[in-house]
Amino acid sequence: MKKEDKERVVAELTERLRTTETLLVADYRGLTMPQIDELRSKLIEHGARFSVVKNTLTRRAAEAAGSDTLLALLEGPTAIAFLESDGDPVAVAKALVDAARETRVLEVRGGLLEGRPIEAAEIDALAKLPPLDALRSQVLAAVIGPVTGIVALFTAPLQDLYGLIDARIEQLQEQGDTSAAAAPKAEAAPEPETESAPEAESAPEAEAEAAGAETPTENPEQAEEEQ
Repeated sequence: MKKEDKERVVAELTERLRTTETLLVADYRGLTMPQIDELRSKLIEHGARFSVVKNTLTRRAAEAAGSDTLLALLEGPTAIAFLESDGDPVAVAKALVDAARETRVLEVRGGLLEGRPIEAAEIDALAKLPPLDALRSQVLAAVIGPVTGIVALFTAPLQDLYGLIDARIEQLQEQGDTSAAAAPKAEAAPEPETESAPEAESAPEAEAEAAGAETPTENPEQAEEEQ
C-alpha cells in the first residue's frame, strides 16, 4: 500500500472513531474471504460497517482519536464493526456472536456501547436480547397499556355524563320562562300555613271559655250554696 493510501485509510478510520459511539471489535483470524463477506453483508443489514484494517494503521488512528479502549483491544488481526446512527446494536452483537459460534474461529473481544467500554461477555448478553424494534414495542406496551386502561375507565362515564348534561340543557331551553313563572307559586305555598297558625292556637281557649260558661248550669245546687 502506498503511503498516500495509508494516510487516507488512517484519516478515515480516525474520523470514524471520533464520531462513532458504538463499535464492536473481533479477531477474524482464520476466517475465509467468503465468510468475511457474508458477515459484512449481515452487519450492513443491521446498520454496521465491518472494517478489516492492519493493526499498525488502526493503532495510529486510535492514538489520533484518543481511543484508549480500542488500543487495549488491538491484539492480533482486528476487525471492527462500526455502528451507524440508525443501526441496531442488539442485532449487530447477535450477528457477531452467531458467526463466532458457527465458524468457531471468529472471537469477539469487546468494544464500546454508547461510549462506554464493554467486554466480550457483555456483548454476548446483548446478543441474547430481543431485537431493538421488539424491545421498543414491549416498552411502549408496558407504558401505554395501563394508561389506556385508565382512560377507558374514565371515558365511558364522561361520555354518558356529557349526554345527560346536553339533554338537560335542551330541556331547559325548551321550557323557556315557564320555570321562572312557576317559582313564585312554589314560594307562596307556605303562606296559608303561617296565617292559619293563630286560629289553631286560639281554638282550645274558645272551647275552654265555652265550657266555663256552661259550668254553673250543670250543678245549680252547688251554685246556690256558694252564694
